[in-house]
Amino acid sequence: MRAVVQRVKEAWVRVEGEEVARIGPGLLILAGVAAADGHEDVAYLAQKLANLRVFAGDGKLLHLSLLDLQAEALVVSQFTILGDCRKGRRPSFDHAAPPEMAEKLYESLATALAGYGIKVATGRFRQMMEVGLINDGPVTLILDSKKAF
Repeated sequence: MRAVVQRVKEAWVRVEGEEVARIGPGLLILAGVAAADGHEDVAYLAQKLANLRVFAGDGKLLHLSLLDLQAEALVVSQFTILGDCRKGRRPSFDHAAPPEMAEKLYESLATALAGYGIKVATGRFRQMMEVGLINDGPVTLILDSKKAF
């Protein structure tokens, strides 16, 4: 499982012109599910995201977490972050999970984050979405639940 994480002042998702999710200060999490992923990957990533110290506090730039601030998370499914662009000109998605499996693990990630007491909003799985954000910093990180895909 891979996540591209952006610290945001706010973020939102629109589907067919309708806003379906919005958060205030927190993290925008673009999540990609690999075929080899399972529930242990979800648990690892949720724990890492909830406790990741990427917010300013106590005079330090990267000191507080989502939990510390009771900030929000917007989780958006994005299989394209698993694209392998090392060969040719077109990304390969051979390592991405099939949609049925990916949807279950994506939903499990949102549920696991909410289990930490974090307010979680989500995009819509397998929908064309417009994702907007006001990046804070900018701070952008890539987290993997495994060493390699």
